[in-house]
Amino acid sequence: MTLVLPLVVGVDGSDGCLQAVDWAVDEAARRHLPLRLVHASLWERYEGMAPSYRLERPSEQVMAEHIVASGVERARRRNPEVKVSTDIVPAAAADALLEAGNNATALVTGSRGRGELKGLLLGSVGLAVAARAHCPVIVVRGDAAGLAGRHERILLGAGEPATGGDATRFAFREAEVRGCVLDVVRAWRCPAYETAADVPALAEGPARYHEEQARTQLDELLRGAVTDHPGVRVSRTTVEGPARKVLVHRSAAADLVIVGARRRHGHVGLQLGRVAHTLLHHAECPVAVVPQRV
Repeated sequence: MTLVLPLVVGVDGSDGCLQAVDWAVDEAARRHLPLRLVHASLWERYEGMAPSYRLERPSEQVMAEHIVASGVERARRRNPEVKVSTDIVPAAAADALLEAGNNATALVTGSRGRGELKGLLLGSVGLAVAARAHCPVIVVRGDAAGLAGRHERILLGAGEPATGGDATRFAFREAEVRGCVLDVVRAWRCPAYETAADVPALAEGPARYHEEQARTQLDELLRGAVTDHPGVRVSRTTVEGPARKVLVHRSAAADLVIVGARRRHGHVGLQLGRVAHTLLHHAECPVAVVPQRV
């Protein structure tokens, strides 16, 4: 029997968390997954420091239990058919979610948590989780149409064939369960210093050469996934320009934008490329960062 891993969503009582819960409930229903709400609280570490004559529970514990209970109630109102479990973890938020991600189909977070500065485009927890998790991470952000899935379009930023396979498979599965179009975009650029003499194989010049290279790489990346998901409608596009700007612009007409990420063994710290980083801060719809298994 195949083990079904839950969809894990971080809850902290913020407005961004409420959006994340709604999105995660809908996603769990589409993919027939259980939902696990995780709240991180450090109150247990300090409980032993309280005087022994205190009988009431610490206020942080009460708040944590209230946040989790409110999340469960919201999830059940959204879709009572989705199975929901909860966990209050005595750890920092990013650490708790990263640990939960080791046994999750994916992690879901809001774009900014409780206590984050209003000027931030993306909270520190969401950024840390997206940059370090070894499972897909979805940061829920964007306008009402994208959050509600009204565009009926998934956007995939096509990476290199050797490193973008997991993101591609994730995108095809997502488009399949939603029954929507998968818009696959490969951005390319022609170096300003390059001349036709550098690419004599194509008389049309360097721009045509780089565009053809992008198309070839796009076909290679999609070949296996198209065969495995014949029912998915795929739109293939090669666009000249910086990938991060191209994808941010196209995210305004998408319900989810998906990009890959490399995880280097033994590397400490954030592992997030420029494209993913830009999308997490500026995309007009939820963003999925899918690490490539190596």
